[in-house]
Amino acid sequence: MDIHTLIASRVRALRTERGLSLEALAKLSNVSRSNISLIERGESSPTAALLDKLAAALGVSLASLFAEQEDGGSPPSPLSRASQQTAWTDPASGYTRRNLSSAAPSPIHLVEAVFPAGQRTVLDSSARGSEIHQQIWIIEGTMEITVGEQHWRLDAGDCLSMEVAPQMVFHNPGSSSARYLVALSTESSTSPRRNP
Repeated sequence: MDIHTLIASRVRALRTERGLSLEALAKLSNVSRSNISLIERGESSPTAALLDKLAAALGVSLASLFAEQEDGGSPPSPLSRASQQTAWTDPASGYTRRNLSSAAPSPIHLVEAVFPAGQRTVLDSSARGSEIHQQIWIIEGTMEITVGEQHWRLDAGDCLSMEVAPQMVFHNPGSSSARYLVALSTESSTSPRRNP
């Protein structure tokens, strides 16, 4: 399935599951109704920042907008072949994300990202209905990540553990692309919190 068709299908399905009209989702996400309509028809190439706003309003992780869902027939395979993994490129920054995980149910989701030199992406969205924890492990290059008031510089081999926040900035200050692995885990805000 084409990546824009997949995103269109996921946004439309999540909006319908939550009983939201286009107008209601537009109000929750601060994304215009016309933009959402274009995305749901697969006629737009939305940026990561815009998709993050929609994901937050829908109460899901950004990664879940790129995940293929089971079709209601046989259970999804636990194996995700490299040739079947979906990849998407942010039209604003040129960063590419590839879903590594299969569609089989799992509390963990893996994503590989390649972030071009000198590029920056700002994710500025409202609070989500779930806590999303992630760890970012740098494979190659350097990334600077800002979460709220905290700022980190990560080099190859470094791993950052954090909770997804309403405002995050990803920046590659280097002269070559950075490649990193993101592991995400989502916990519903209605489920009991674990003690540290």
